Amino acid sequence: MFETFYGLKANPFTVNPDPRYLYLTRDTREALSCLAYGVRNRKGFTLLTGGVGTGKTTVLNKFMEWLMAEKVTTAFIFNPRLNFSEFLDYMMADFGIPSEGREKGKLLFHLNRWLLDRYEAGQTAVLIIDEAQNLSTEALEEIRLLTNLETSTDKLLQIVLCGQPELEVKLKLPLLHQLWQRITLRCHTRPFTAEELTEYIKQRLTIAGSNGQPIFRADALDVIYRYSRGIPRVTNLLCEHALISGFVDQERSISAATIRAVAQDLELQEAGLSTAEGDAVPGPWRESCHRDFLGNAANEESYEQNP
Repeated sequence: MFETFYGLKANPFTVNPDPRYLYLTRDTREALSCLAYGVRNRKGFTLLTGGVGTGKTTVLNKFMEWLMAEKVTTAFIFNPRLNFSEFLDYMMADFGIPSEGREKGKLLFHLNRWLLDRYEAGQTAVLIIDEAQNLSTEALEEIRLLTNLETSTDKLLQIVLCGQPELEVKLKLPLLHQLWQRITLRCHTRPFTAEELTEYIKQRLTIAGSNGQPIFRADALDVIYRYSRGIPRVTNLLCEHALISGFVDQERSISAATIRAVAQDLELQEAGLSTAEGDAVPGPWRESCHRDFLGNAANEESYEQNP
């Protein structure tokens, strides 16, 4: 519909977590770095947190693209509202591990044997759990016990926990202090700054086929930032609806007034500029992550090193 009118080949602002559209801010680079560092160095647990709509699942999908390219076997659990038996069944099936019966002891025996075989072959297995804030404390404790599958030097199973900030709050509960202590790598996604949001929108338009002609006016970009608060998902929603509205009104360059009208329809509240937040990767991990994974800016999307 509006794509042809604006000279685009595709809708640039779908809310699907398509890794092609991932915009590499400092935070997303560091998240990818630490995820890969944790897998490559068999750290066991890596934690990725971020607010709703800040791009966690898109980062995970980009990470899984790299894992697939490196032929790393993965299991991805996107619905953690399972009891542990169901969780274990799903994980085994996604890893492609054959097993007879559903007894917990037998499943864990087969899992351990399979992980040892992969380890001896120099291969890695990664379990990724999205929306992990929905896991019960009992399930999280059972997942912690999975990292007891290890050799004297390495963890056999690498686990990525991804969720909203309340996941971190839950992990700090006294009942889960053993799990919290085992998470040595922690990274975050955060809302964009105003400058990042502008580049994010430009990049998505370019990937969708834009010839470089400005589709959103400068004042419109400022209003998008104020209503979206730098959150990618809300930005996509605003921009898509603005393009539809602009097409209906035959508006070649989207104005601030169009953005405000769309924001009111979506019942969004305008906000002031947000302040910068703290570092995404604490402590000494930052430099080692960058050296180990990204290397330099020219290679930031190549993911050339092996896990």
